[in-house]
Amino acid sequence: MRKIIIAGNWKMYKTISEALELVNGLKRILYNIENVEIVICPPYTCLDQISELISESNIKLGAQDMHWETEGAFTGEVSVLMLKDLSCRYVIIGHSERRQYFSETNETVNKKVKTALKYNITPIVCVGEKLEERQAGKTFQIIEDHIKNGLKDLSKEELARVVIAYEPVWAIGTGLTAKPEQAQEVHSFIRKLLSDMSDEETAQNITIQYGGSVKPDNTKDLIKQKDIDGALVGGASLKIDPFVEIIKNAAGLEAK
Repeated sequence: MRKIIIAGNWKMYKTISEALELVNGLKRILYNIENVEIVICPPYTCLDQISELISESNIKLGAQDMHWETEGAFTGEVSVLMLKDLSCRYVIIGHSERRQYFSETNETVNKKVKTALKYNITPIVCVGEKLEERQAGKTFQIIEDHIKNGLKDLSKEELARVVIAYEPVWAIGTGLTAKPEQAQEVHSFIRKLLSDMSDEETAQNITIQYGGSVKPDNTKDLIKQKDIDGALVGGASLKIDPFVEIIKNAAGLEAK
């Protein structure tokens, strides 16, 4: 049975006081949700205080990126050991904004994934095509490149511990969302790739999220799809009401 995971990627939003206010609201409302893994990924500056605030709650902490080295002269970077020290359970790796603005590559994604797994932090590995790539019929080519090279040389046991987030770049922050059937087609393709890289049983147990302008009114239709196991939520995770509604919508669906 695959786990449904709803993760909020706060990106470069929220001061510490704003973050604490939001998390207090989430804790108050979502305390009885048990069948959905709730993850929030605040900015680094908020991780310490939020870690303490949610330590005995059903909300898990994630980070938005990390370096592949455990320490070193890498000004401005954050290591996996620093995230472990703050009780981070998840880390987003390879988000399209990291690829677009900060030169993230499949090679660096691969190194980060291996380091995260080594230290028992679950990587949420983002894959997805740009609008021009979809229009050129290259969606599956791009996804295969991201999956095979981003997860290169992982054992079957390591693959089983990875979360994939399919985020069509053309749908991130644009208000556009892949139709449920479009998203399912890509998710099914991803699961087949994972099966080829491991085996059918392993692939069937890997959580594959959808991300890209996720909102309360499209969550149910997306997660009802056979191979969609939750969502990586951007803007809608920055306010209590829409994020809570997305989580409750997911919680109302039967696990797969």
